[in-house]
Amino acid sequence: MRDVAVVAFAQTVHTGHDTGLAEPELLLPVIDEVKRATGLKRFGFTVSGSCDYLAGAPFSFVSALDAVGAWPPISESHVEMDGAFALYEAWVRLQHGDIDTALVYGFGKSSMSDIREIMTLQLDPYYLAPLGLDQVSYAALQAAAVNADRAALDEIVRRSRADGRANRYALDLPDPAGEEFEVEPLRPYDVAPVTDGAAAVVLAAGDRARELAGRPAWITGIAHRAEPHYLGMRDLSRSVSAADAGRAAGVGKGRVDVAELHTQFSHEEPILREALGLSGDVTVNPSGGPLAANPVMATGLIRVGEAARRILDGSAGRTVAHATSGPCLQQNLVAVLEGAVLETSA
Repeated sequence: MRDVAVVAFAQTVHTGHDTGLAEPELLLPVIDEVKRATGLKRFGFTVSGSCDYLAGAPFSFVSALDAVGAWPPISESHVEMDGAFALYEAWVRLQHGDIDTALVYGFGKSSMSDIREIMTLQLDPYYLAPLGLDQVSYAALQAAAVNADRAALDEIVRRSRADGRANRYALDLPDPAGEEFEVEPLRPYDVAPVTDGAAAVVLAAGDRARELAGRPAWITGIAHRAEPHYLGMRDLSRSVSAADAGRAAGVGKGRVDVAELHTQFSHEEPILREALGLSGDVTVNPSGGPLAANPVMATGLIRVGEAARRILDGSAGRTVAHATSGPCLQQNLVAVLEGAVLETSA
C-alpha cells in the first residue's frame, strides 16, 4: 500500500442563506487556496462530491468544473455523495501508483431548497419514500431508540455552537433555547442548520507529500461500511457499520487526540463515540462540527480536512475523521490521520 496524506485543506466561510454565488463561484476561492498552499497548478486526478437534487439540475458537477479548469484535459470523476466519499475514491486511485496527487472537493447550497424533502426523494422509491418520512423523522426514531439524556444532548449542542462561534468558517449560532419539538424527541437546535458552502482537499502520495507539506497528515487507515437501507432490519440504538469501519481503519490502535464526527443530529455523537471506542478525553468536533455548519455534500469532507488541519499545524498527533450517508447513520466512512508514518511508499 502506498502512503497517502492530506497536504492541503480549504473551505468557504459558510452561510445560512443564499449569497447569490453559483456553485463554481463558491468553489473557485477554495481551489485557488489549495493550489497556492501546495504550489500545484494541475493534479494527477480530480474527483468531486455533490448532489443534483440540491442544484435542481442533472450533471450539476459538470458546471462546477469551471472552477477547476478542464483544459488541457484532466482525469476527473464524481460521486453523487458527500466529498468524503470522493476522497475515498481518490485514495484508491493513488494506490495505483501512476499518479502522485489528487484534488478532492465537495459543495452544496441547501438554502435554495427543502433539504428534508430532497433527502426523502433519495430514499427507496417503492417502500420508504411513499411513507413521507424525512431525515429528521427518521433521526427522531433513532433518538428515541437511544433514549439519550436531554441535558447531555443540550450540552453537545451548546458546546458545538460555542466552538462554531470561535471558528470563522462556521455559522454564528446562539446557545440552544426553547422547549418546542422539531420532531419529538428532537428540538430544532438538535438538527444541523441549513448551510451553503464548499471545501477542497489535496492528497499526495509518498515523497511527493513530503515535498508539498512540512508535516503531512498521513492517512494511516481508512474504511467504509454500510448497513441495510431499511430501518426495521437495524438496531437504531447503535451503529454497527461505524464500529466495523472504525476497527478496519485502526481507530483503537493508538491514542486519539481529536475526532471530527459527521453528526447532523445531537444524539448521533454518543452513538458514534461508543461505536468508535472514543474515550471521554477525546476532543470531539472542536471546529463546531455539523451542528455549527452543515454544507451538505461537503460536511463529511470538512471533517477530514479539519482532522488533517490539526496534524498539519502540529496541534495534534493522531486524529479521526468520520463521514456518513443515508438514514440514521446507514453508511459510515472512518479515516485515521497521523503526523508520522513509515517511509514505505513506492
